[in-house]
Amino acid sequence: MSTKANVHDPSQSPGLHLPGSNGEAMPHPRAGWWRRATLTLYRLSRSTQFVIAATVILGLTMAFVGNLVSKTIERSAVQAAANAGGLYMTTFLEPYVQELTSADRLSVKTASAIDRLMTSPTLNEHVVSVKIWRPDGTIIYSTNKDIVGKTFTADDLTQALKGQTITEWGPLTAEENAYERSLGIPLYEIYAPLREFGTDRILAVGEFYEKAEMLHDEIARIRQEVWIIVGTATLSMLLLLFATVRRGERIILQQQLALSRQMQEQARLNNQNISLQRKITSANQSFSRVNELILRRLGADLHDGPAQLLTLILVRLDELAVLQERYKENGGDFDLEALESLRHAARDALGEIRDISRGLALPEINGMPLRQELELVVKRHELRTETHVRLSCNELPENVPLAHKTCIYRFIQEALNNAYRHADGRGQEVSASFDQGVLEIKISDGGDGFDTEHLAAANHQQRARLGLAGMRYRVESLGGQFHIQSNPDDGTTVSARFRL
Repeated sequence: MSTKANVHDPSQSPGLHLPGSNGEAMPHPRAGWWRRATLTLYRLSRSTQFVIAATVILGLTMAFVGNLVSKTIERSAVQAAANAGGLYMTTFLEPYVQELTSADRLSVKTASAIDRLMTSPTLNEHVVSVKIWRPDGTIIYSTNKDIVGKTFTADDLTQALKGQTITEWGPLTAEENAYERSLGIPLYEIYAPLREFGTDRILAVGEFYEKAEMLHDEIARIRQEVWIIVGTATLSMLLLLFATVRRGERIILQQQLALSRQMQEQARLNNQNISLQRKITSANQSFSRVNELILRRLGADLHDGPAQLLTLILVRLDELAVLQERYKENGGDFDLEALESLRHAARDALGEIRDISRGLALPEINGMPLRQELELVVKRHELRTETHVRLSCNELPENVPLAHKTCIYRFIQEALNNAYRHADGRGQEVSASFDQGVLEIKISDGGDGFDTEHLAAANHQQRARLGLAGMRYRVESLGGQFHIQSNPDDGTTVSARFRL
């Protein structure tokens, strides 16, 4: 009878709030434990993690194998004992059941003979109870006389009537086993078919109960030996796996350390290369500034030195011209042609020196935007050569280093000078673009072009070759890329790319 208690539900009480009563997620009480165990396992070494996993998997597998082997041995041992016991009891009981060929029960004389047989010390030492079953399930003989003549249902009886020897190992719970249970000792029961002499006809089934202490001890001993063998094999495999994995882990750790040191060394070399690259870039920029200062000083020296002397020569030649007139008036003879030749030579030299000075002089572009600088260099070229230059620009960066601005100014200046000298100023165009941190400057003309691969073979283009080499040097000294393309159909285009 079951009793159902009335349990009060606290969640129904007013004013009492429970976690999860309003749809809140209730944390599982084992969630924190599982998380801590997972973190603890994650912090262990790989070999320890592998051994734990292998212990669980291999332990379960070997436990299953050991249990299967022990049960198989147990069944084999019980069956072997049952077969031996069945053969033994059949030899004793079959002579007493031969009268069942003509009767349906045993006589009192036969039952008394079996009782005397059961008192034999040799048999009584092992067998404590005997039953003889008729094929219809009626017990016609039993050590316990209270059940003689009663009919019971037993599945093992059906199997024994088919000619098999059946063994039952375990607690005796059937109704006809009340007497055997009262003995209080471990027993196993054996069903053996009893046949008619000379034929395979089964007259009855003999059931006897044999003491199981020796069999129980033998099975326990075999189980112990099996588990010792399985445990030793499992432990040996785990130790071997641990040693193998541990050695592999040490090799991996050594390789990781070596790789880490190599990566650190690579990072150090990379940083050193970056530092050297920065120093080279800084040195190139400093060289560009020094070179520009030298050019400015050279231009100033040309203007203030030889140009002034040539100016003085021209002034003195003008004075000589006045003296010549006076000399003629006085009837003298003066070489006017030689005087004019000197004057023209001095004027030509003065013009060339002033042109060189203007070319070497660089306007103040420090605070000038890049677009305004491009417009300035184009305008100065147009005024000097009386030609037209097309200028096209998109959005240009506001802040450009002075070294780059100076390089761009000289690059455009030299390229336009080459276009004027070799293409007569046809199709002159300057374009500038800025995209994803890359500044590109292009100067093109509509001249006849030239062979860029055999440029050095032309002696009359010596000056142009030196100009191109200077432009390339200027651009590449600041980490830029210089490119030239020329063919008879499209003229010549030079370009410089800088990553700002």
